[in-house]
Amino acid sequence: MCFSVNVNLVKEELENRYGAVLIDPDKYRPSYYYHAFAVPEMPVVCLEKPTEINIFKWGLIPSYTKDLNEAENIRSKTFNARSESLHQKKAFSSSFSGKRCIIPVKGFYEWQHTGKEKIPWYIYHSRNEIISLAGLYDQWIFDRTGEVFNTFTIITTVANDLLAEIHNSTKRMPVILEPDEEKIWLDRDLSAEDVKNLLKPSRVEILKAHTIGPLVNNREVDRNTPEVIKPWQYHTQARLF
Repeated sequence: MCFSVNVNLVKEELENRYGAVLIDPDKYRPSYYYHAFAVPEMPVVCLEKPTEINIFKWGLIPSYTKDLNEAENIRSKTFNARSESLHQKKAFSSSFSGKRCIIPVKGFYEWQHTGKEKIPWYIYHSRNEIISLAGLYDQWIFDRTGEVFNTFTIITTVANDLLAEIHNSTKRMPVILEPDEEKIWLDRDLSAEDVKNLLKPSRVEILKAHTIGPLVNNREVDRNTPEVIKPWQYHTQARLF
């Protein structure tokens, strides 16, 4: 699972990193903490227009969706997409072949089960660079009103050794694309087999992680603050390597 991310990235960082233009900068709100169930609007780089950075909502609504009730029901189940079954799931199969995207993040959050405790961790690039998560997107148009819904999902895969220790309940992690894989991922002519070859656990050495404080669990406060990613020591936390 990957339901919580840090997208505290300004317009210039995004545009310089991807060689693309942020299309609707007034709509974009950088944040240290985005949670999928709040259905945030986040930057994405799409296969159809890789020179643009668009703002889409988290939680994929497939183009075949009939009405708003079905859209809300589907979205609650499509924040993530398992890499092993993308080509088999109706909600993802068409996007798998032609609607792939990159979701830029500064880092992401996971929880480690230690006895009765769930200890929060922050995971980020070892060189403090932007992380490119692999995703899928789609567009649904509500025929009654003509309203357009552009949405995305983050693809997950089996955890590498680092994330297996941290996210020890399900041992999953988001698919992280390295710079030389990004253009390949957005190649319209990529075969299904080549797509699958990119959906693998990342190398451990490109990531760092540390435990963070209970602020990240507090729904009553604004978590869009640098304090949310500040290192925090727990007496019961497990040692990694």
